[in-house]
This record gives sequence, structure tokens and C-alpha cells, in this order.
Amino acid sequence: MIDTNPDDVPAGGARWRVAVVGPGGVGGLLGAVLTRAGNPVRYVATPGTADALNAGGVTVDSAQFGSFHVPATAGTRLTGPVDLCVLAVKATALTAALDALPAGDLGDALILPLLNGVEHLAVLRQRYPAGQVLAGAIRVESTRTAPGRIAHTSPFSGIDVAGHATPRGRLDALAAELRHAGFDVTVRDDETALLWGKLAFLAPLALLTTHASAPAGTVLADRRADLHAVIDEVAAVAAAAGASVDPAGIRAMFDRLQPGMKSSMLRDAEAGRPTELDAIGGAVLRAAAGHGVATPVTARIVADLRAVARP
Repeated sequence: MIDTNPDDVPAGGARWRVAVVGPGGVGGLLGAVLTRAGNPVRYVATPGTADALNAGGVTVDSAQFGSFHVPATAGTRLTGPVDLCVLAVKATALTAALDALPAGDLGDALILPLLNGVEHLAVLRQRYPAGQVLAGAIRVESTRTAPGRIAHTSPFSGIDVAGHATPRGRLDALAAELRHAGFDVTVRDDETALLWGKLAFLAPLALLTTHASAPAGTVLADRRADLHAVIDEVAAVAAAAGASVDPAGIRAMFDRLQPGMKSSMLRDAEAGRPTELDAIGGAVLRAAAGHGVATPVTARIVADLRAVARP
């Protein structure tokens, strides 16, 4: 941090030094918006993406923030301390991303992972101090259309943060800085509820749309029984893990979805990219086994998807 006291955070006129690992739809949007708000941002990316960002910066077309362009500084690894490190990679790229984030170079930065699933916190806390690693979730529709070009199609961008080992003052200061940039931020008391609350919606959406090779509207019309079964099973696992999830509320959310909505897992499968099947479906099944919760429909769908998954 800028100050040596680990409970202190940049405040007043001081801006946060930010690293964004994974400048895709989410990371690119956060980095660009934080840059526009006056924060020095460094991106950590693959060599080709880093070169493109250094040459052309980041251009955002946003339903919430408007259209704007900011310069960018990028490299293939972090080379100095920051105040905030946003991890916005796919779960399939987490191991490579962490290799580019030496603990000694992070200083006492807060680490905000915006990944799918629930198991990444344990991985991160094995490598970095637990008090620096937050739980995070983002509600946004944002896509990288090319390196350095971000299409943010939702008129919202909501971020939830929690951290059972992090002083509340640091969480509140982070939330204030993100709000200053324009994001809608909520500090949550329970990181388990935060992560499982997201997964209880995401897992049924990702698994069923990918299994059906179809958007949400088709799943609701043709696979409603399977969808409701998976919602109920994931909610039961979440409850066993300590998070209260309302299956009826999740079903109502599905009924409000745009019929053409596709999950990121389906888009990855359609493009021939590796999917986050293990981080999403696998995590549910591992937690179910650990808590002794039966999940027959979820297990069948995950098994089918594993059988056709890209190696």
C-alpha cells in the first residue's frame, strides 16, 4: 500500500495503483473505467495482448459509461507493488496468471478475484496472505471483441466484495474507490453466501445452455424439468456449505432472462475453447460429495459435458 500501516488505504486525493490480470470483457472494462477515474492501471496479459494494449490502449463502448478511449500500460508479469490486483481471468487460466504475480511484487495489495466458481479462494490463500485475498463477484455483460476493445452491453456493473480475514476498513475503502469510478459496489458480510449465491444461478445457466447447445429461451421451453432439478440440487449443496439460497428466486430470475442469452461456457464451447466446466460443474459435485448431498441430474449433465469436452 502507499502507507506502511497495513490497515491504511489510499484515501482523499490519493489514487489506487491497480493491476488488472486478464484484460478481457470484465478486466478490460474495470481497467479502463478505473484509468478514466485517475488511477494508474497496469495490465498483465499474454504477450500478444500486452503488445496490442501498449500500442493502442483500451477502447470501451458502454451502455453505462459511454464510449471512451484510454491509454494502457501492459506486460506479461507484475513487476512492482500495487494497492489493488483484480484477477479477471478464466478459471482455466488461473495457474498461468498466478505465475505472473509473485507474492513479493504484490506488496500488501488487496486481491480481488472475479472468477467463476468457489474453489479459487483456497488456491489464492495458499499463495498469498488470507487477509489480502477477497471474495468477489460481478454482475455485468461485457465482452472483449478484440485486444483492447470492450463492448459493455448491460446498463449496469455491480460488484460484491467480502473478506472474512480482511479488516472492514480496507473493504469499505475499496468499495468507495470503485464507486468513485462509477461501479455499484456492495460490501457483504459473508463470503460463502456471496460465492454460492452467484454459483447457484450460474451453474444451472452454464450447464443447461451448454448441454442443450442453445440459449436460455430454448432451455426454458424444452429443458425446464432438468433446469429446475439442477437449481434445486445446487441450492441444496449451497445450503450444506453454509449459504442460504432460494430456489424459487433463482427460477424467477431465469424466467426474466432474455431468450437469446447464452452463458460464457456455451460461447466458449461454440468457439472450440476450453470451458470452465470443472470450476463450475465440478466444484458443485465436489462440494456435494463432501457434504453428502445427492445431485443426480447435475452429475449426469456434467458427465455428458465432460465426455465431449475439448482436451
